[in-house]
Amino acid sequence: MALTTSADAPLPVGEVSRLIGGWIDRLGAVWVEGQITQLSRRPGAGVVFMTLRDPSYDISVSVTCYRQVFDAVADIVSEGARVVVLAKPEWYAPRGQLSLRAAEIRPVGVGELLARLEQLKKSLAAEGLFAPERKKPLPFLPQLIGLVCGRASAAERDVLENARHRWPAVRFEVRNVAVQGVHAVPQVVQAVKELDTLDDVDVIIVARGGGSVEDLLPFSDEQLIRAVASCRTPVVSAIGHEPDNPLLDHVADLRASTPTDAAKKVVPDVGEEYERVRWLRDRGRRCVEALIDREVRGLAHALARPSMEDPHRMVDERADQVAALLDRGRRCLGHHLDRADSELAHTHARVVALSPAATLKRGYAVLQKADGHVVRAPEEVTDGEPLRARVAEGEFTVRVDT
Repeated sequence: MALTTSADAPLPVGEVSRLIGGWIDRLGAVWVEGQITQLSRRPGAGVVFMTLRDPSYDISVSVTCYRQVFDAVADIVSEGARVVVLAKPEWYAPRGQLSLRAAEIRPVGVGELLARLEQLKKSLAAEGLFAPERKKPLPFLPQLIGLVCGRASAAERDVLENARHRWPAVRFEVRNVAVQGVHAVPQVVQAVKELDTLDDVDVIIVARGGGSVEDLLPFSDEQLIRAVASCRTPVVSAIGHEPDNPLLDHVADLRASTPTDAAKKVVPDVGEEYERVRWLRDRGRRCVEALIDREVRGLAHALARPSMEDPHRMVDERADQVAALLDRGRRCLGHHLDRADSELAHTHARVVALSPAATLKRGYAVLQKADGHVVRAPEEVTDGEPLRARVAEGEFTVRVDT
């Protein structure tokens, strides 16, 4: 029920604490899962104190139980163990603290953990987080590698030493985090996100040297899986635990069997690349030399042809034929000209012989009327009509006398 308060009519701290306690008392018992981070069993004390923490988030709650409740699982439960607790929330009014009073404690077995992981795996796979098409290719030669690993761990040493041995110029941006326990998930997630925001980081390696199923649980946490899936930078999983693959192996862009294997897959070997370059250079040189040799042989073969050895040979061989054809052409042209000249002379003679002037020279005359009309018949003239007579040497006037 909401309370009516104001600055003029506030509630005392004790009243607020009492009301909160009343609300919490009305809550029933609940089953809670978490990881025991602190465990206090004082000799002779009838109550056991512990802290139950959520491995995926930075949240914890205090738990108390009677000694006989904890003694039932004391042989199999210790700090770091994952347990399921049936507890009722309690409010300690004098200090304003919330805690859980446990009535039953059950350890979470490996089989149950694996079953939960398998169920989570199917759920994430159904979302497409493990799809091959989401995998990003790794750069051929990363200039800066982000490394998430334990502080001064063998995994860190293996990655750094092997990578620098393969390519001495490679640089690393290292984030040392807890790789097991209750702080592992938030620290690994934060480190991955920080490295992903750096533009210079070309690839991120998450490395750990293996361990038990319980030790590797942080690398199957849903929060970490989703953080890696949202990275724009390629991520390599190098947990180094072959029998049981954490879910990080499935969402990562590349899985390496060990941290050493991750260094080999991420960084090329400078010696191998040098040999590859040398082989390619030799192959290119051989190809160029073979091409040049082939072209030289082709040029030599072309130059060995008679037409190339003596370019004027064809002209010289055809010179007599050209001269003969030229002489023949001249003779044919002379014959044509002589025949045309003879025909022209003959035609000229015929034209001259048949011309009116030649007729006049033989003593004939041409009579023309005053209008120039030539007289061809006696009926065309009248008595006394003047006519003009044209002869070979000139013309004169005559008169008709009938």
